[in-house]
Amino acid sequence: MINMTANIAGVHFKNPVIMASGTFGFGREYSKLYDVSLLGGISGKGLTLHPKAGNPGVRVYETASGMLNSVGLENPGVEAFLAKELPYWETLDTARLVNLGGNTLPDYVLGAELIQRDADARSAAGKPAVDMIELNISCPNVKEGGIAFGVKTPAAQEVVRAVRAATKLPLAVKLSPNAEDIAEMAVMCQEEGADAVSLINTISGMKIDVRRRRSVFNNLYAGLSGPAIKPVALRMVHQVAKRVSIPVIGMGGITSATDIIEFIMAGATVIQVGTYNFMNLRAGSTLVDELQQFMIEENISSLEEIRGII
Repeated sequence: MINMTANIAGVHFKNPVIMASGTFGFGREYSKLYDVSLLGGISGKGLTLHPKAGNPGVRVYETASGMLNSVGLENPGVEAFLAKELPYWETLDTARLVNLGGNTLPDYVLGAELIQRDADARSAAGKPAVDMIELNISCPNVKEGGIAFGVKTPAAQEVVRAVRAATKLPLAVKLSPNAEDIAEMAVMCQEEGADAVSLINTISGMKIDVRRRRSVFNNLYAGLSGPAIKPVALRMVHQVAKRVSIPVIGMGGITSATDIIEFIMAGATVIQVGTYNFMNLRAGSTLVDELQQFMIEENISSLEEIRGII
């Protein structure tokens, strides 16, 4: 009997495969291709308090073993999400994570309060639809000249502390690889009451159009994801897992069952899959099946046997 389950702050994951924010929408489109309830969880499209149109110009560019994206957190806003998407989420038999971003501290707090208020109402009605908030601190802090909240620990601490006070929902903090000290950042999150940390977010990169003599992207830089960043992500997950006692959600370039196993061995409790969703539209179903088969072949009865063994 193969046991692929995991638990984070009372949230049950039937397997470790979670779809990463920004790569899976809210699950509706992919549900036409396979049963998304097969997944361990879904982290929805990144939300901000107010709707955002996203960045103009080129948004996605394929690179060697990965992709650059400059989408700019295009999203309908928290209130529209609560009204239009959660009735669908109520029907899903999988863990549901709301990815919350913001450009100011009040935006983060009010967004968390709205999500908590809705969660209370739905729970009272017996229709819970949100299991966890995943706090995205990679957003630019408009009051600090655009430097991301997640780069410097004191700025991140202010956000984590305020959002923790604003919600009773389990809270995971998504860490930026651009942090000055990502292990120190994770320790801070634990001390401020986070239930988990997830990492890594995209790595800042660039692409130049040599014929037009300018950057491909209007914002000059974009976020690199995909297999190209996996060695970096794996190293950071390992470093963080050695420093904290809360669960680590690992991500970065996962495209196979062996990739998942590597992250589990490095200390991850569960993982997230992003860019692979664009490479294989049935990535979630494929990975769950491949992981189960790998465990059978390697005589692994539970992921607990190998978690954090490196």
